[in-house]
Amino acid sequence: MSQKDAVNGTGEQPRSEAWKTAVKMLQDAAPLTIPEGASAMTIHVEWEPGDPGTPPHRHSGPAFGYVIEGAVRFELEGEPERVVEAGGTFWEPGGDVIHYQDGNALTDARTRFVVTMMCAPGKPMLELVDEDELAQRASLRAPRPAA
Repeated sequence: MSQKDAVNGTGEQPRSEAWKTAVKMLQDAAPLTIPEGASAMTIHVEWEPGDPGTPPHRHSGPAFGYVIEGAVRFELEGEPERVVEAGGTFWEPGGDVIHYQDGNALTDARTRFVVTMMCAPGKPMLELVDEDELAQRASLRAPRPAA
């Protein structure tokens, strides 16, 4: 018997029904504002134990993240700080919203995550926010956890 006959007579493997249960919804975000002409990029970020991550910044379009390993300390303007553990997701709308934290919440292990973001044409992937703007917008930041 030939390999072709052993498969299904066409040379293709029989299709399983696994595709019906292979997909798991991780996050659903709305409403989205995607800058006209935006491009998309996916980046991999790896923080060593205790690394505070990127200084306060913003993105020109929405960003969607998935934590591969470890735990991310995540904070957006107007939302309380939270920790997103491995297998968890996060997103931000982009635009004017300040992203305060994306660092490693663990002091004894590294954290790795991937982020796919939409970038407006001619804009950098992220723009740091200066101290003056942080001070002007301080009232928009959610209350900080007690130390």
